[in-house]
Amino acid sequence: MRVAVAGASGNIGSLTVAALRRHGHDPVPMSRSQGVDLVAGTGLDAALTGVDVVIDAISAPAADREATVAYFGAATRNLLRAEQDAGVRHHVLLSIVEVHRIAGTAHYSGKREQERLVSAGDVPWTIVPFTQFFDFGATVATWTESDGTAYLAPLLVQPIAPADVAEVLVEVASGPPQGRHRDVAGPERHDLVDMARRTHRALGREMRLVPTWEAILGPDMAGNVLLPGPDARIAPTTFDDWLADQEAGRARPR
Repeated sequence: MRVAVAGASGNIGSLTVAALRRHGHDPVPMSRSQGVDLVAGTGLDAALTGVDVVIDAISAPAADREATVAYFGAATRNLLRAEQDAGVRHHVLLSIVEVHRIAGTAHYSGKREQERLVSAGDVPWTIVPFTQFFDFGATVATWTESDGTAYLAPLLVQPIAPADVAEVLVEVASGPPQGRHRDVAGPERHDLVDMARRTHRALGREMRLVPTWEAILGPDMAGNVLLPGPDARIAPTTFDDWLADQEAGRARPR
């Protein structure tokens, strides 16, 4: 199939493009560097010519809640409109487990707006909710880091490898629209602070981590809130395996 990937220059997007090629599909990367601006709506018509399926893996630049919702909303409206004009038969959206249950961050609000627009649109769709990615802990730490110290909540998560996310997205894109897909998660539960600490260590970074519920992610995410449902699909890669790959990548000569 000819499959367009929105957000192709990002971490998940680039892995998805590579996975599509491995599985014999014809990927169409869509990003500003490829001449496609989702928010402005430019370059979409040409990019979607002959496309069967669109995988939406976009993220948003750091901003407040209102700006993030506006960004995701504009990008999704333009994408769906262009898909309908091009005759795209399946829109696959990468989303977040329990995104409707908690307030979360500005990013969560933006993803909820995406889900609302996709589920109300005319293009047949599948929304795939994933748990947090393995690099989430280290990423959150960078949001609050100051003078070598970062503050983050000791959340319980069941994270997933980014490469496994890409594989699931390609598999879903290869089949018919399903509506809301069951949750997809990694095989083990972890503490977010410990994940951040171990990731920074694997990457050779020094950072002091302070567990607190007064950081960006608050008590509304505590307990089992971020965990997948009982019928979740479990991806194979463990956090230990992923960390080993990060350490190996750091050790390779550049």
